[in-house]
Amino acid sequence: PEYHAFYQKNPGLRETDDRSRRAPGLLDHKAQYYDPGTFAAAKANFEIIEFLGALTHGPDSVTDRQKTTAEKSQGRTDPDQAAHFIHSWLRKTGAHAVGFAPLEDYHLYSHKGRGQRSGEAIEKIHSRAIAITVEMDHRMMQSAPQGSSVMESSEQYLRSGILALKLAAWIRELGYDATAHIDGNYEVICPLVAVDAGLGTIGRMGLLMTPDLGPRVRISVVTTNLPLPVKKQTPDPSTLHFCHHCQKCAQNCPAAAIPEGPRSGIGGVDRWRIHSERCYHFWTTSGTDCGRCISVCPFSHPDNAFHRFIRWGIKNNLVFRRLAIKLDDVFYGPKPAVRRMPRWSDIREQP
Repeated sequence: PEYHAFYQKNPGLRETDDRSRRAPGLLDHKAQYYDPGTFAAAKANFEIIEFLGALTHGPDSVTDRQKTTAEKSQGRTDPDQAAHFIHSWLRKTGAHAVGFAPLEDYHLYSHKGRGQRSGEAIEKIHSRAIAITVEMDHRMMQSAPQGSSVMESSEQYLRSGILALKLAAWIRELGYDATAHIDGNYEVICPLVAVDAGLGTIGRMGLLMTPDLGPRVRISVVTTNLPLPVKKQTPDPSTLHFCHHCQKCAQNCPAAAIPEGPRSGIGGVDRWRIHSERCYHFWTTSGTDCGRCISVCPFSHPDNAFHRFIRWGIKNNLVFRRLAIKLDDVFYGPKPAVRRMPRWSDIREQP
């Protein structure tokens, strides 16, 4: 019934959607970049993530122990100390960056899109949001869109999800409500939360652009009513200016899904909008979630002393910013070569 209702309301989408349905699909053995080891690893990661989805909202009822904890903690948690604890704990256990923001209406999706609650309206019940980023391995992403990229993507979806789940559980132990937003169980648009939490801005490819890893991150979010010192952050305009002139992701996108040229007004906001149907169709034919745009982005280079100096120049000098784009083409090429997957990832029998 939902299928027929959707296409009665959106008849123009059926032809495009059916085209993708006829393709092999994500992680299918008939897909273009099928690889037994990396595809199986990605499937294993996504299977665990799906299992963990049941934990995002915590238990349905509060136990006596939690009630006792709540009585002890409510009103006695210092917001600054709680934020310091969260930041230190998550960084110590695998997060690359952690940020805090007020939860805004535009952070939320309108309705659930998957599972038993599909179609259910999402309501704003929390006032705070905690954004968490984890790093995707540079070498694994350099082989995008081959199997190592979807393996690494799924690996960091899982890692970021575990961080969010344990943080939400910790907050509940203090007696406050919390929801973890992880892959397949999002009720918020994670990149928008991360921007307001000061972790980056939205680049040309539509992904979060962080200061020291570019788009080479995965994000999870925890929303809560735990008192936290939050203040909406303003993104660094130098990153947007760099994206405006760079266009390397658009020029290398195998699906031609990333726009060239300047941003345009969409929904009252100046931004770039990717052609999501083209992007997704490439996923269904390649069998991976691509990642080519991430691998070629000049901001995705390793976070070492040399590239930190380049990023510092991009942030602080307009002339240097334009020069850095040219130099990236000189050193890495306007269309960087796709590297072979790491040798250890190939489990196929050798001839």
